[in-house]
Amino acid sequence: MFEIEELRRMSPQERGALRLALAELDGPGPAAAIAAAAVTSRDRRRVIVLAVIIICCVVLAAWIGVLAVTLPRYYRAGGWRGAWVGFDIALLLVFAATGWAAWRRRQVLIICLTVLATLLCCDAWFDVVLDARTPGFLLSLLSALVIELPLAALAAAAARRLMRLTGALLGQFQGQSGQLPLRHIPLLGHAAPGRLRDLLSRPG
Repeated sequence: MFEIEELRRMSPQERGALRLALAELDGPGPAAAIAAAAVTSRDRRRVIVLAVIIICCVVLAAWIGVLAVTLPRYYRAGGWRGAWVGFDIALLLVFAATGWAAWRRRQVLIICLTVLATLLCCDAWFDVVLDARTPGFLLSLLSALVIELPLAALAAAAARRLMRLTGALLGQFQGQSGQLPLRHIPLLGHAAPGRLRDLLSRPG
């Protein structure tokens, strides 16, 4: 029998290993069949998603080739004001959402930072490309190099750091130690849904 003080002296890794050992002793329980069916269903959805992604990549690559051959080098665009004002409104909303999520310390901040980095890169790309050979090209290039791309890099780095911290926290709960590179962290909630539910249901 473990005493409370003895449990408190254990490291988080030791407590995680103890939880896993107790779970194994308890056995799979009556929900094992349901869990197995859920895993099969997830695997089927995973195959479908991968197939759709591969098809989209092939179609998009072919479409890029068609555009590269058929599009004119220069084109006078319509709806210029609406396109850029609408894009900047979207960028403003994402900035605001990112600020709110950071202030409230919500997990959705990872998504906001990722979307923000993407929009900033798109803004820099289209500013530079569409202003090529115009009087505003130098200003667009300077804006991209000094403002938009550095902000995008900061947002992407922050999102990466938060994802690694989240993975490390869940790994610590499962008895692991240290932080893994982001590409080595498994998809959370996929391999062990029961343990993830247990973690998320714990009081804060």
